[in-house]
Amino acid sequence: MDPATFENAIRESIATKQRLLDTCLPEIEEFCRRAIKTIAAGGKLLFCGNGGSSCDAAHAAGELVGWFEKHDRKGYAAIALGHEIPTVTAVGNDKGFEFIFARQVHAIGNAQDMLIGISTSGGSKNVVCAIEAAREVGMSVGVLVSSRSGPMAELADVAIRVPSDNTARIQESHLLCVHMLCAAIEEAMG
Repeated sequence: MDPATFENAIRESIATKQRLLDTCLPEIEEFCRRAIKTIAAGGKLLFCGNGGSSCDAAHAAGELVGWFEKHDRKGYAAIALGHEIPTVTAVGNDKGFEFIFARQVHAIGNAQDMLIGISTSGGSKNVVCAIEAAREVGMSVGVLVSSRSGPMAELADVAIRVPSDNTARIQESHLLCVHMLCAAIEEAMG
């Protein structure tokens, strides 16, 4: 592979993160404030996404329940929806794949919780249904999407719209947002 390919990917990643800093800082701050408020009030963070975004959801929950940088703190209530295979296959088979997250939101979510949807397209139908379910329950909603936004951004209380159309760069920036969220919660909660 041509070394220029690697250099271009790194430069593109840096440029995307610079645009994220230049255009999304207020949304990042609000996103973190809402999550901190949720945890401080005894609520849970419910994350969901598909494919790589599902991995980001699991990563976020793992960092919060376990630890991110502070190893001497209690665990925070966080769940990655969709990682329970029997639940996913039962709901997907019996009701439809678009309801796999919504069913879990109705089962375990409450008004003190926050749903965090992650999608590079911003239009994942099952995440949109989860947002609608979160609204029915009275939950706060934050989303990580791209510059394409989609319906998720319109339904959320706060949307971080990564300024890129490149899936890899969007996912890299979503992971950065997850890490900023974890750091902010640890700093605020101790």
